[in-house]
Amino acid sequence: MQVDAFLGVTLAILLLFGGKGLIARVGWLRRYSIPEALVGGVLGALVVCALHYGADITVAFDQSTRDVLLLYFFAAIGLNSDLRTLAAGGRSFLVLTALAVVFILLQNATGMGLASAFGMDPRAGLMVGSISLTGGVGTTVAWSGHFSEHLGIGNAQELGLAANTIGLIAACMIGGPLAAFLMRRHHVRPSGETELEVGVLHRDEARAHLDYHGALLAVFWLNCTLMLGHGITQLAALSPLKLPSFVGCLLAGIVLRAAADLLTTNGRGRLWNFPSMQPGLALISDICLGLFLTLALMGLRLWELEPVLVFITVAMLVQITLTVAYVLLVVFRAMGRDYEATVVCAGFGGIALGSTATAVANMTAVTREFGAARQAFIVVPLVCGFSIDLVNAIVIGWLAR
Repeated sequence: MQVDAFLGVTLAILLLFGGKGLIARVGWLRRYSIPEALVGGVLGALVVCALHYGADITVAFDQSTRDVLLLYFFAAIGLNSDLRTLAAGGRSFLVLTALAVVFILLQNATGMGLASAFGMDPRAGLMVGSISLTGGVGTTVAWSGHFSEHLGIGNAQELGLAANTIGLIAACMIGGPLAAFLMRRHHVRPSGETELEVGVLHRDEARAHLDYHGALLAVFWLNCTLMLGHGITQLAALSPLKLPSFVGCLLAGIVLRAAADLLTTNGRGRLWNFPSMQPGLALISDICLGLFLTLALMGLRLWELEPVLVFITVAMLVQITLTVAYVLLVVFRAMGRDYEATVVCAGFGGIALGSTATAVANMTAVTREFGAARQAFIVVPLVCGFSIDLVNAIVIGWLAR
């Protein structure tokens, strides 16, 4: 059964509403910060799987719209990247970025080694390495087409999304216990500040207002970013480096934002008014991400994972153990062996196995118990949202040739 793009997007909207409803009613889904699109998309995938096994009907979705939604999402990330905020992280930002880069290489070496041991193409191990774990769902889906079409790894997307789901849950479960262990083991003193400012650091006090002019500006600059991103991708294709289209859009957004900030005062001009367009940019980005993930997940062919269930289980046990060991033995020491370092360690699981949201949720749980950690809440989101996607894309492009 072939489902066209229009009907597929309509079904994705319904599934996204279903995911939101389930998360509102099921406490453990909220506690582990499971994305709404993940819940809705998996529901769709289960229905598709039931039709395959129960009625011998194989459902195929037209995914052309999904790819466009991905480009808009990464374009919005680029436009939201303010280079001037990097100075706030200072040395800690550089150190944590270096640690994350080293871990990306370790993840991929581990995944490729395990794939070889199971008699698979070593490059299939990248799907249980930094593509799905450090990169997340978006990166997994973005690269899966290259792996299946050009490398001949047919179940790449299913492999990567299964690993990402397990990693996301594991990241939520290890953050708090790791921080508690480090504080006991190394006699780390909690913060002396009694007033927590976690919320203040992650949202503005005033409510953002969505208006017609700002939303229209957001659409205009997103389209400009996609056009520039296409040019960057075409230029990259002339070199040995393999960069997917979404990375070109990410880079284009960063370039446009930096140029606009340089040429305007306080981010305001006739055709560039970032404070006005930011709410529209955020809304468009959220909708595109939610629909993109739902479309990607609901089309999963879960039955194709049967031959690699043992490989997935072993690979994820090894990757989670590697993450815990790296945090305890390397990250804590490199980040300063103090309370701020402990909070960063709680968030590192989100960097290595889950997402930015998972990292922030883990750190929030620790700071609510022991006190504020301002530097950690600046550095970790910067590393998750700015440097990791770019470095990861370069490493994957180098290894997936």
